[in-house]
Amino acid sequence: MANRRSFLQSALGLTAGLFTTDKLLAATPQGQAEQLKKRRNKISGPVSNAPVVTPDVGDLPFTMDGYVKVFHLIAQVVEQQIAPGKKIHVWGFNGSAPGPTIQVTQGDRVRVIFDNQLPEPTSIHWHGFEDEIQYDGQPAISQPPVKPGERFIYEFNIHQEGTYFYHSHMAMQEMAGMLGTFVMHPKEPYRPHCDKDFAINLQEYAVLPSNTVPNTMNMEFNWLLLNGKSGPATTPLIVRLGDRVRVRFVNLGMDHHPMHIHGHTFYTTGTEGGRIPEAGWWPGNTVLVGVAQSRTVEFVANNPGDWMLHCHLPHHMMNQMSSNVGKMTRVGTTGMPAGVDMNTGMGILQGTPGAPLGDDYGTSLGRGQGFGSTADMATTNGPLSDPKAKDAMKATQQGSGQNMSGMNMGGMQMGDMKSDVAPNAGDVPNFPQDAYMEGPMMAMDKMVERPENFGLSSGWSQFMQGMMTFVRVLPPDKYDEVIARMKQANRPNDPYASILNRG
Repeated sequence: MANRRSFLQSALGLTAGLFTTDKLLAATPQGQAEQLKKRRNKISGPVSNAPVVTPDVGDLPFTMDGYVKVFHLIAQVVEQQIAPGKKIHVWGFNGSAPGPTIQVTQGDRVRVIFDNQLPEPTSIHWHGFEDEIQYDGQPAISQPPVKPGERFIYEFNIHQEGTYFYHSHMAMQEMAGMLGTFVMHPKEPYRPHCDKDFAINLQEYAVLPSNTVPNTMNMEFNWLLLNGKSGPATTPLIVRLGDRVRVRFVNLGMDHHPMHIHGHTFYTTGTEGGRIPEAGWWPGNTVLVGVAQSRTVEFVANNPGDWMLHCHLPHHMMNQMSSNVGKMTRVGTTGMPAGVDMNTGMGILQGTPGAPLGDDYGTSLGRGQGFGSTADMATTNGPLSDPKAKDAMKATQQGSGQNMSGMNMGGMQMGDMKSDVAPNAGDVPNFPQDAYMEGPMMAMDKMVERPENFGLSSGWSQFMQGMMTFVRVLPPDKYDEVIARMKQANRPNDPYASILNRG
């Protein structure tokens, strides 16, 4: 009896100690975050399927025909602004490239009425679907190619769940922009419940500066996009501190992309094959999303701040390689030879004998490392003399009288190009590196102003290029203010509508 009483007293004392420890932890910011994480990770309680938000793209609406969800998908040429001052002509769906996200629920009967407004035949493949062969989208194999002006109707019983996608099964059309996300929500919602659910499509284009049409034959790219936008034009993911967040990456380009999120550890919970059993989830902060793959990650947003989300391939964190865009704004004192045409500049195999055997192969980016293309120009690809450069830039100011330092050109802010590099920079081996790409990338805060960017540090846009965006983990007061501004914007077909409508 005494032993039983001693055991109970010890157990009660241990429990009380645990409660006391929890209270002490909760008294510190780190402890509060841990408590929040524990609460958000609970698998008990009511759950639901949070609608997926695809920033800068949105959803494809549907109507009901009895018990059938009916979507109308239109292939068409799209003029799309991918960055401030840069519009391109791509092929997409319903006015967007990538096309709008389609969301259904496991058990649905779905009909997609597809119209082809392109000047050539096409078809739609439903990537990863386990359904009837006549709706698989293989032209001339499972169905006739859909000719210009014609219609084809696809119909599915949705028995899977997870992150899938749709795309043209004409390969080069896919490279022109014809792809989109297809989300199959589970009939029984996933646990743990996610408060926010986002989709991000990964794309690349090769577009000359004087052109608007992507070269789909190229193997290297100078515009790297998330949901059809390139940083700093990408729209951030807005989450409240403590939210559990799901991000679905879809890659239908030519490159693999290691997608990295700052400030948080996530778990990879899904692939293009559906949900991974929880025992198979693996932790990380970078996930490789291969071509024709999707990867779904989940994390608790317990660390406040404006955290970057980006592809970690260095060339994908920038746009417009020097050989594509002409004059650089910064060079060393001895000059920096750089590139010729786009293909040569990017190391595309060409010429005779048609194999990489000669000295004229390799990139022409002017690093001066003693190998690669001998086609580098002997003269610098840098700016005119400082006085001429300043005069040219002043002309764009329409007589504003501003000097080179702190100049604002139509919403583009530019600091002194010399003040942030060392006086002897031109004599330092391997200079310039980031400055080589950074010069043309001036601060564009005003040009990309939107409610989702409210409160970001001044000049943030100067260092956002290519496949870059933010996960903004906002404390409740700041979150509420940003959401209020998003509501006030009252934008038609706002991709964030599902979040704004629930407050």
